[in-house]
Amino acid sequence: MNDVQSLLGEEAKDLLTHTCQGITKEELILPGRDFVDRVVAQTDRSPRVLRNLQSVFDHGRLAGTGHVSVLPVDQGIEHSAASAFAANPRYLDPENIVELAIEGGCNAVASTLGVLGAVSRRYAHKIPFIVKLNHNELLTYPNHYDQIMFGNVEQCFDLGAAGVGATVYFGSLESDRQLQEASEVFARAHALGMFTVLWCYLRNSAFKKDGVDYSVSADLTGQANHLGVTIEADIIKQKQPENNGGYPALDFGRTDKLLYGKLTTDHPIDLTRWQVANCYMGRVGLINSGGASTGKGDLAAAARTAVINKRAGGTGLITGRKAFQRPTGEGIELLRTVQDVYLDDTITVA
Repeated sequence: MNDVQSLLGEEAKDLLTHTCQGITKEELILPGRDFVDRVVAQTDRSPRVLRNLQSVFDHGRLAGTGHVSVLPVDQGIEHSAASAFAANPRYLDPENIVELAIEGGCNAVASTLGVLGAVSRRYAHKIPFIVKLNHNELLTYPNHYDQIMFGNVEQCFDLGAAGVGATVYFGSLESDRQLQEASEVFARAHALGMFTVLWCYLRNSAFKKDGVDYSVSADLTGQANHLGVTIEADIIKQKQPENNGGYPALDFGRTDKLLYGKLTTDHPIDLTRWQVANCYMGRVGLINSGGASTGKGDLAAAARTAVINKRAGGTGLITGRKAFQRPTGEGIELLRTVQDVYLDDTITVA
């Protein structure tokens, strides 16, 4: 077990002792072992959806905590197989992807229709499957960015998936269509008893201004989350915020100055707390992205992201490239380090 405090370095005291004042923990609906009974069972989700969502919370090293650790591997489509797997070609074989999720103690594995369909009879009963249905492909020349459907909900149901996932590029010219398609997919998935996960990403070159990338600002990502829960996503996946003030900096949309003073500060836990708040104050779980692999500092970066998510009131982490773009033993260690944060009772909600 890695020492989380050592991994956090000079930030340890600040991250582990911070208290959120703008939106307090008492105002949130927090994760817990009874989350499905306490929160999701109040909704319009069917008993089959409740059962499949509970299966995720009951699996892996985090079983019974109300938190989740998910291995996502769709980068072979979203980026390219070469960029994703050249560092570790064994993950071109879908079986090794699922085995990494199992050996790493994950609650679920998320991947493409092809990957999970290739090994469904062997593994669908051993770890919950989340099929990511739409993707951005980069083989079109010149490259363009759009999420398109690669399959349908019935195929996910037939291969034994517990849940389905989709991405919306909020802010893009195609976002209206993507939002409508995701809404239709989620409604059908719920009808068949599967839970839903929405990757709520912002994509527009105009979101970058004066050297600042506001596609990871708390105010804009928070609103993306709020749109995602509106189409009844059961889990929201979002990049952890790195700044705030996207609305005023870009001079568009509508916001309120209270967000930038009373409700948040520039502290990363406060910024992520705003993301949680936009998920109906925690009624829908927020999982943050583990981000790209940068090499040597991945373990510390993953632990930091997990601490911020947990202390903000989030539900967990979805960690892909940091885990599978390295030797298998190191990937397992990284996944388990993330999980150790959620298993550590001394790391509490801020």
